[in-house]
Amino acid sequence: MTRASEYNIDPHAFWVDPYPDLRSMRKQAPIVYVPQLNAFLMTRRDDIFENEKKIDIFSSDQPDGLMTQLMGQNLMRKDGEPHMVERKAIFPAVSPRTVKAVWKNAFETFTNDILADIRPQGQADMVKDIAMRISGEALRIITGLTNMTWQELDAVSQGMIDGCANYSGDPEVTTRCNASTAQIDRCIDEMVPVLREKPDHSLLSVQLQAGLSPDQYRANVKLAISGGQNEPRDVIAGLTWALLTHPDQMEKVRRGDVSWMQAFDEYARWMSPVGMSPRRVAKPFTVHGIDLLPEDRVFLMFGSGNRDETVFANPDQFDVSQDTGPSIAFGAGPHFCAGSWASRCLIADVAMPVIFERLPGLRLNGTPRIGGWAFRGPLDMPVAWEIGLA
Repeated sequence: MTRASEYNIDPHAFWVDPYPDLRSMRKQAPIVYVPQLNAFLMTRRDDIFENEKKIDIFSSDQPDGLMTQLMGQNLMRKDGEPHMVERKAIFPAVSPRTVKAVWKNAFETFTNDILADIRPQGQADMVKDIAMRISGEALRIITGLTNMTWQELDAVSQGMIDGCANYSGDPEVTTRCNASTAQIDRCIDEMVPVLREKPDHSLLSVQLQAGLSPDQYRANVKLAISGGQNEPRDVIAGLTWALLTHPDQMEKVRRGDVSWMQAFDEYARWMSPVGMSPRRVAKPFTVHGIDLLPEDRVFLMFGSGNRDETVFANPDQFDVSQDTGPSIAFGAGPHFCAGSWASRCLIADVAMPVIFERLPGLRLNGTPRIGGWAFRGPLDMPVAWEIGLA
């Protein structure tokens, strides 16, 4: 039996910038065991793309996983028929047709209102004052939890994200996560009778209409909040930062050489907001001569696969002209992100062009902090713009 070789990391350095270690892991072996994470890391793009589809081996059903323990067993943590039943139930809320016919107009309205409100200030934090607010307002209407403010949604989202990435077992992080999920449950309970009386296209409403149980719809709303808040927030702020620090790439967008959607896809490849997805090995399996055993924990490292030098021409460069076709930023198998159409519309069709149109002379006003490896994005980002320009 051949087990994966060990690769040791400095957890803090890995959080600050995981890419040098990920590059070394790809070079060392197809799969490495990282004792600091107690997990086997699959780092090469083609291996991830091929093996994520093998749900009988790399199972998303993880009863002992942090997400299941803290948030309930959502559709992301189910395989096969149970997964597809719930995915079908939520589809009417996030389908391309619903996004175009229902959500896009709402996205445009509140994004313009937010920027009109903040423009006279001349400066702000792109993460906390703009991207977080846009993302939160979108999530309020899509989930159906309009009884929560965008600030509350961001707080509970971060609480759950921190809890699901709490592999060191910090009890304070767990306590905050539990408080976040309890707050969401209370808000769901308040909205259920409202949406039974007056159904709409929201995630909670379509699940009620499909007859899902309270455990099912609660877990899936929490999943949407955990991923639907921080990821759009991080991409809106992160893509703004990338374009401001790469003026040659910004010029390609301004000239129309590439679309905002192409810029979005390249950023999602280059700085994957979801850098990892965990799997449980369900039965013995061998990958490139490396033996995996039942109950081994495998991390599919999307952030590494998206910088695989054997696949991408300029893997470590932000290049909006790059072919992003092989990108696995939204996943590669049956668990491909169900909210991808809403995310693309909110960010590429609405938020990014409106931000650069409504905030003329937009520029950095300090040095942003960026971090994370399981989830990655700017932590803060001071910006300024010209108030008097039309």
